[in-house]
Amino acid sequence: MRDAILYEDDIPGGAHWSLTLRRGMLLRLIDIEGGANVGMLFYNPANPLERYNAPDTLKCQHTFKLTAGHCLYSDMGRIFCSIVADTVGWHDTVGGVTTRAMVAAKWGEKTYQEARNDWTQNGRDSFLVEAGKYGLGKRDMAANVNWFSKVAPDADGNLSFDPANSAPGAHVDLRFEMDTLVLFHTCPHPMNPAPDYPRKPIRYQVLPAAPVADDDPCRTARPENERGFANTERYTACAPGIGA
Repeated sequence: MRDAILYEDDIPGGAHWSLTLRRGMLLRLIDIEGGANVGMLFYNPANPLERYNAPDTLKCQHTFKLTAGHCLYSDMGRIFCSIVADTVGWHDTVGGVTTRAMVAAKWGEKTYQEARNDWTQNGRDSFLVEAGKYGLGKRDMAANVNWFSKVAPDADGNLSFDPANSAPGAHVDLRFEMDTLVLFHTCPHPMNPAPDYPRKPIRYQVLPAAPVADDDPCRTARPENERGFANTERYTACAPGIGA
């Protein structure tokens, strides 16, 4: 498998990055130490007004969590990516993102001037920094995914965070069904109860994905996914690629 890796890099905890994935590529996220959180947003690089839609992703697949077999939808009814492998089993879709005030209240505030690369970054500002590289801003923010994190409801609807959800070496594979701008950060989950600011590194790898078969589990999991794939295939057949 390592021979197929086109690029890989490690991202420390409390950091952020972005990249554009072409259709037919696979992004593997690896939780190096366990307990990581990767907040992520998706946009169409050809039309950034099209972005990840959490409500549609959940309701059309009758789920509260994300795991293998699920697809991540845009607000145009198209599929940015599909989860083709997952050793975690539960990824959060409702917990949101930390803010500067939230981080300061929970873990204290360390500025870059004081702590350099050990400053306490937050998820919202991390997204905005990466979004600004592509001409995007506050109005382009949307509800995000939190990979490796689990937030589950009890019988009364109260939400709780599971700090042991992801083990060292756990990974999730995202196959991209259309060209996609990906923004992500490794800042803590808003509900993380750790007494100190948690810095959990991750590794990401870019690989070629296998072609989508007619009986692909992500495609056949729900009738809505069949329609989502059809919508995406019509779009990619007509739209120019990002390198065109």
